[in-house]
Amino acid sequence: MTSSVSKGCFVFKPSAKKRRKTPTVEDYFTHGSEDTENSKLRFRNYQILWEKMKADTELLQDELNRKILDSLLAFIRKSVSTFQRGTDDWASRMRAHEIPTAALVLGVNVPDHDMTFQCLSDQLQQSVTPFVVSVQATECAALNNMMQRVLERLMGTSVSVGNEEEPEQRSTNVNQKRVHCSLITLCNWYKAVTKKAASGTPSKKRTSVGKDMQQHPPIVVIFKDLEAFNSRVLQDFILICSRYVEQLPLMFVFGIATSPSTIQHMLPHSVSSLLCIELFQSLSCTQHLASVIDKVILTSQFPFKPSGKVLQVLVSIFLYHDFSVRNFIKGLQLALLEHFHSQPLSVLCCKKEAALVHATELSHRDVERLQQLPSFMRYVEEQGPQEQVELLTSDDHVKEVCQKLLNDLHKYHKNYYPILRCLHILTSSLPKYPLGKQIRELHISCLEKNVWENEEYASAMQLLRMMAKDELTSALKMCAEILKPGKTTKMRAALLQLDNLLAKFDQPDDLAAAENAAGEDLTSRGKGLQKKTDLFQLQKTLLEMKKSRRTKKMSQFEILRDQALEFIDSLVRSHLAPPESQPLYEVCYYSSSAVLRRHLNATPRTSIQTALSNPYHYLKNENLLAEDGTVSNAAPDICIVYKLHLECGRLINLYDWLEAYATVVSAAEGMDPDSADFGKVDELKHARFIQAVSELEFLGFIKSTKQKTDHVSRLTWGGC
Repeated sequence: MTSSVSKGCFVFKPSAKKRRKTPTVEDYFTHGSEDTENSKLRFRNYQILWEKMKADTELLQDELNRKILDSLLAFIRKSVSTFQRGTDDWASRMRAHEIPTAALVLGVNVPDHDMTFQCLSDQLQQSVTPFVVSVQATECAALNNMMQRVLERLMGTSVSVGNEEEPEQRSTNVNQKRVHCSLITLCNWYKAVTKKAASGTPSKKRTSVGKDMQQHPPIVVIFKDLEAFNSRVLQDFILICSRYVEQLPLMFVFGIATSPSTIQHMLPHSVSSLLCIELFQSLSCTQHLASVIDKVILTSQFPFKPSGKVLQVLVSIFLYHDFSVRNFIKGLQLALLEHFHSQPLSVLCCKKEAALVHATELSHRDVERLQQLPSFMRYVEEQGPQEQVELLTSDDHVKEVCQKLLNDLHKYHKNYYPILRCLHILTSSLPKYPLGKQIRELHISCLEKNVWENEEYASAMQLLRMMAKDELTSALKMCAEILKPGKTTKMRAALLQLDNLLAKFDQPDDLAAAENAAGEDLTSRGKGLQKKTDLFQLQKTLLEMKKSRRTKKMSQFEILRDQALEFIDSLVRSHLAPPESQPLYEVCYYSSSAVLRRHLNATPRTSIQTALSNPYHYLKNENLLAEDGTVSNAAPDICIVYKLHLECGRLINLYDWLEAYATVVSAAEGMDPDSADFGKVDELKHARFIQAVSELEFLGFIKSTKQKTDHVSRLTWGGC
């Protein structure tokens, strides 16, 4: 009972059962779904598939970065060994005050740089030195800031810079030790730490030196974004560090996005001569992307497949926006998540064995969805009348056919990718690259339509007929290597036929007898012309002689070349048909490129204009619904002002604009249009209008003008 004569405060603690549960990712995924069990199963399939793809891409990235990182580690170890020989050797080598510097050219794929530098820092701390510090240009606007960041991250303590510390700040840091910001302080600290480590005295975990490390481990300073640094600050820092190289084994790593010549542009010769620079070139981002696509897309290992348009969106964002492989993988993850969330039949998008099991467990609603798929409807139309009735009425029969079609779809992928690689091997070295230089270009062409119907394909076949014997045989041998791992019956048969063709290429005299026979036949026909004959017989004989002469001129290599190209063409026509030709392809292929583009391809100007012209699009408030071209009087002030400014010319009269705004707002307040106060401008409406106009000016739609003091100039035109 909470009633009492005296006043009081009563606290009711919520029970554990009534506490609000924090929603998980699975809850968001299954929210609003008709079939919860189906949604949960799809979410688990998504998680399993994404974890596998993520692990493979991370392993691939480690392998690609290992070469450049190993070279960097070898360079740093070499510099360390030079310093370990003794002070005299180090001083003699560094008497010109040279600091070992690694210029690491990573390319312009800036979003991926953090991942590379983090991997480098981890490997350095594990095997070379615990003294690794990374700095960025945004935190090093001045020399004091750079020195402070370097010392704080190395020493693990606060560093005071001059007299900038406020009294309040000093009072809150009484218990925290602060040191002066200078390289002399760093020298003393480094000597104490290395001496303590050498004597075996335990030290802090942060600065402890491992047993496998050198007695004097280097201090590595990583400049992540060299181009963004202030050149004057960088020069001063290098000049100061060069005076302490005999006491501190300093090393620099310059992260360069553009070109090694950046160092020459930023540092004068008097400063760059203090550095012992060695250049390291990382793998280009396009090669990195090709490896990722080859690993996770051009393989039958993963059942999920992006369509040609989706893949084109992801590649376009990569090529025209950021060159980030990391963002490409994130986009692929978004496509994977959207596919499993939007397609109920994606429950079948998994390994073949699991998919066949799930096919037998489909509900009646899932069977109906299956029957409504365009590819399945085309398959039904191709069947006989009795089979069509069974496919449209019997759920059990549909499930049996679904298992067969899923099995065929998996076989299609196992045959598709080897033939795609073979065609790429043959055409990637042709002049002007008619089918594309990268395999992803050929793959997109094959996904969109029958590739053999393109003019580029016919041009590629014509160019292949001009290849030299050694080039053609080398390419065919590479195709044989690609077909060897194939486990399907068709791939084994194709490999056997290709091996027979290659064997014939090694037998140059097989057709000599046939050529001699053709020559004798041609001679006998020529002698026959000496006899009397009519005009028709003469024309027929001449045509036969012309055909025989053409046949005689063909060498054995030309005959075998035509046979090889006909064989390749037959493989292309048999196995490189677009996925739309396969029933149930919608289960594995995600084709909503517009959704993906809207999420990934940022268009802030379009989003702002959409929000201002149609606030319901984002707010989802029923009161904001309005016909096209009209202004909802319940819309926010900035939306009303924006819509009114669209009706004006290049110059907008502020007083007229204010009057129109007041009229709309008065209607929103429910005032009588016939009353005297309707549309009247009071102080509140005036303040709201001024704020909305200021916001519109901040967004770049209008600006003040000197032509008329009571006008503003409109910066957009044409209703945008």
